Amino acid sequence: MAAIIKTEFMKLKRYFIVWIGVSLMFLTVLLTLFTTLADDGMVWNCQFLFEQVVKNFVTLIFPMCITLISGYMISREYTDDTLKNIEIIPISFRKLLAGKLIASAILSFFLGIVCFAFTVLADFIMGYDGFAFIPALTGLVQMAFLGFFLYLTMLPIIVLTSRQKGSFLAGVIVAFVYGLIGMFADGILQSVYPVSAALGLINYRAGAAGVRWNRGLCFISVLAMCVTGVALMFVNQKQEKKDSPKAQRPAPKKGW
Repeated sequence: MAAIIKTEFMKLKRYFIVWIGVSLMFLTVLLTLFTTLADDGMVWNCQFLFEQVVKNFVTLIFPMCITLISGYMISREYTDDTLKNIEIIPISFRKLLAGKLIASAILSFFLGIVCFAFTVLADFIMGYDGFAFIPALTGLVQMAFLGFFLYLTMLPIIVLTSRQKGSFLAGVIVAFVYGLIGMFADGILQSVYPVSAALGLINYRAGAAGVRWNRGLCFISVLAMCVTGVALMFVNQKQEKKDSPKAQRPAPKKGW
C-alpha cells in the first residue's frame, strides 16, 4: 500500500491538478477579502478574517476542490488507458482505489495548511490587528484537520463517481451543492449535517452567540459518511454490457 501511495504522489508531480487546488485555496481567501469592501459596519481583525475564510472554505470551495482532485486522480487511469495495464499486475482495482483515496486524504491536510498560509499572508497585507502566535498555531491545526474531516464527508461521492469514466465532474457539481447547503444548517442541524458537523469537530466559534455544537452528533455524522464511503468500495462494480455480435446473415445468391 505504501508503494501505491508513493506512486500516486509521483504521478501528481506531473499533473496540474494540485496547482488548481492551491489556486482554489487562494480564491477562498480572495473571496473573503472582497467581503471587506462592504460597508456593513463590521470591524475586521485577524480572528474575524480567519472565521470568514473558514466559512467560505467549508461551504463554497473545499468540498468541490477535494472532489475534483480525487476524481481526477482516479479518472486518469481511464483517460490514460493505464487501468488495463495495471490489472495485469496482481493489484485489485479496490486496492488501487484505496491507495488513491489515502493520498487524497493526505492532500486534504496539505490544502488546509495552504489555505491557512494564504489567510496569514492576507492578514499581514491588510494590516489587521489581533495576530498572535498561539492562536495562529491553533488555527493552523484547525484548518488542516477541517480539510481532512471535509474530505471524509465527501468520500461517498468520490467513490460513487469513480466507477465510471468521466463521471467525476458530476461528483464535483454534487459536492458543490452539498457544501452550499451546509450554509443554511442551523440549530441542531449544524451538528447533524455532515459538512457543518466538520466545523463542530474543530470547535469552530464555540461559545459564540447562536453557536452550540453537539460534539457527539458531529462525530457520528462525519463517521457515518466515512463508513459509507468505505463500504461503497466493497460493492462490486457492474461491468459494462458489451453489444452482442449481430447474427451473420448468409450472403444472397447471385443470379436467378
